Amino acid sequence: CNLQPKDAAKMPESAWKLLFYTLSWSYGIYLLFFTDYPFFYDPPSVFYDWKKGMDVPTDIAIAYLLQCSFYGHSIYATAYMDTWRKDSVVMLLHHVVTLTLIAFSYAFRGAAEGCPECWGKLCWVSRLSRDSPGPLNPPCSLCPGRFWFRLYWFPLKVLYATCYSSLQSVPNIPFYFFFNALLLVLTLMNIYWFLYIVLFVAKVLMGQVQEVNDVREYDVEDSKKT
Repeated sequence: CNLQPKDAAKMPESAWKLLFYTLSWSYGIYLLFFTDYPFFYDPPSVFYDWKKGMDVPTDIAIAYLLQCSFYGHSIYATAYMDTWRKDSVVMLLHHVVTLTLIAFSYAFRGAAEGCPECWGKLCWVSRLSRDSPGPLNPPCSLCPGRFWFRLYWFPLKVLYATCYSSLQSVPNIPFYFFFNALLLVLTLMNIYWFLYIVLFVAKVLMGQVQEVNDVREYDVEDSKKT
């Protein structure tokens, strides 16, 4: 792939995440748009006829199993395998919160489906393997998709359903504050990572970067100190 030595160590991490996110994102698209589930167009429907101990459909259970196993592995990978970055502590917290949400929502049948996105990793892998120089290569134009998913659809679809619609359908729904507190923590993390992108764009516009570098990574001198 004509990788620079400093990028070669990062490629397996990014390639693995690209593979998983592409598969899980595709499966999420299948569940939301190619089945009879109305979750995307009618998010409150997640809580229609909700009751304790209700059956979880097999296709949704598969999604839970895949996501739960991935984020369980990601906790270990972030701590011991992946390149350590400025946001790695936040990333660890993200994986713990996500794994907790997945496990508890399955246990209490709060099966609100969401689509993980692969655009960010697609951009990062294309950056690592590019052959031509330049601050922005074409595949990175896909990156705004992650903002659409995380900062628009996530609050509009997920938070609206869990914070408001759930009480309308099930007034005494268990663990209301627990689940919504964790979802709000995820929202804050999404805003935190969005600020990193804003910082990167600002540096590009001011001519402070000559190539697509990950602003979350430590500089050489900082890495020595770390």
